[in-house]
Amino acid sequence: MTKKNNKKPTAEEMQQAVRTMISWAGDDPERPGLLDTPSRVTRAFGEFFSGYDQNPREILQRTFDEIEGYDEMVLLRGIRYESHCEHHMAPIIGKAWVAYVPRGKVVGISKLARVVDAYAKRLQIQEKMTAQIANVIQEVLDPEGVAVVLKGEHHCMTTRGIHKPGTDMVTSRMLGCFRDNPMSRQEFLALCSN
Repeated sequence: MTKKNNKKPTAEEMQQAVRTMISWAGDDPERPGLLDTPSRVTRAFGEFFSGYDQNPREILQRTFDEIEGYDEMVLLRGIRYESHCEHHMAPIIGKAWVAYVPRGKVVGISKLARVVDAYAKRLQIQEKMTAQIANVIQEVLDPEGVAVVLKGEHHCMTTRGIHKPGTDMVTSRMLGCFRDNPMSRQEFLALCSN
């Protein structure tokens, strides 16, 4: 991520921007029902984009090497994520399937879900997010391979524009043994569909 300006706007500047958006939409930001909306939106955006304050590499640092030689796939299935499209700031709601084959160490499974959240809670495109999740796990854990599948419903397409609700997008990234070994890939994909 590159920033042109390191100065993050203040909460008051963000709230003023929300007041401007309310006015632009055609409503009165001073209307009683909207008085607290700017502060609520500011807090919500803080949660929506909290991934910018998280370092996925640090999340994966604590590993366990007492695994009795375990060298088969570790798969966390159906990790729900909420993200926002970087083109329209519309929600992307989906699930992630994340697998790796350890090479002498494993990471706590909650860490895999936290890595998904760290990237999801940013302005994103699904293809990039899929690659980011797989790449950081491969770089930090150095496993035999990593496989990531994301399935997401993009509200920039379902609630606006072409209006195609119920449509989802699937992306995948296969590294190491999942890319090179058709059996590993097939096992991963079969476990994802169960």
